[in-house]
Amino acid sequence: MSKRAKAALASGLGLVALTATYLTEPWEDTKNLAYWDALGKVWTVCTGETKGVKKDDRYTDAECKEMLYETLEKDYHRPLQKCVKGFDKLPLSLQASLLDAAYNVGTGAICRSTAARRAEAKNYAGACQAVTWFNKAGGKTIRGLVLRREYGDANRMGELELCLEGVK
Repeated sequence: MSKRAKAALASGLGLVALTATYLTEPWEDTKNLAYWDALGKVWTVCTGETKGVKKDDRYTDAECKEMLYETLEKDYHRPLQKCVKGFDKLPLSLQASLLDAAYNVGTGAICRSTAARRAEAKNYAGACQAVTWFNKAGGKTIRGLVLRREYGDANRMGELELCLEGVK
């Protein structure tokens, strides 16, 4: 039993706020000043925003949070609603885990995943477990992704930790 997952689910936050607060923001680095992401070869700001970002763009913490909420809703939640049958009827913790994973690996990967198929089949614990498989980059298992997908670390909750707490 995870006390921090239980507290997150008891917070009363909606899906996007819950995901942003307890999963996405803690795992993603938020920078208020635009920076050149050499890996993605694009200007980036806040919590990974790239659309329309230019050199020297600067945002407040509140603007970054609002940008993240809008991006999670429009670019990730709405597509998941379309590609995962019954998405909005899934347990909130599973929705949050899928939403955070989609933000990190893309909606296409989540829409085509075993996690999505298991969720549609109401195998919620199995769907939670399948999200953990998105732990590689460049074909190699990455410790940070293992932590994010599973039980987190001392300071951050993992997707599986939250997911399983809500499907009991």
